[in-house]
Amino acid sequence: MNAISFRSLGLGLALAGSLALAGCGQDAAPQSTFVLLDGSSQTTQSLQGKVTLINFWATSCTTCVAEMPEIVATYDKFKGKGYETVAVAMQYDPPSYVVNFAETRKLPFKVAIDNTGAVAQAWGDVKLTPTTFVVNKKGEIVKRYVGAPNFDELHKLIEKLLAEA
Repeated sequence: MNAISFRSLGLGLALAGSLALAGCGQDAAPQSTFVLLDGSSQTTQSLQGKVTLINFWATSCTTCVAEMPEIVATYDKFKGKGYETVAVAMQYDPPSYVVNFAETRKLPFKVAIDNTGAVAQAWGDVKLTPTTFVVNKKGEIVKRYVGAPNFDELHKLIEKLLAEA
């Protein structure tokens, strides 16, 4: 490999590192409107005061499908304590597949379809699934997972955030 290739690789790794860290501070969650399967909508503004998990996923993503029972279990564990989940299906996911998945798996939380890709764009141009954000009661992103989260760690974080004023 020549010096130019190493520099390119270094720049690529630096960019990847900075992208991996994006959204890990106390950045405000972007103002977005989630169009839910029932046709209603939910905004990030309306979620303030709750600890919220925003999960970008697709029915064609094997990791997404595999983690969904854990996301359901997490929702069931914390739902009565000021916790909300919004599962956002990616723009390329056929709406009929999303509806079928949500109905057959009896997903108990809000499921949205990002028809235009605007929601994924607003949340840092999400392209990889699953990508999951944890938002605190103040509407700040406190954690971003690319790939399936460590659910024990996630539960500890949710408990900590629910305990905050």
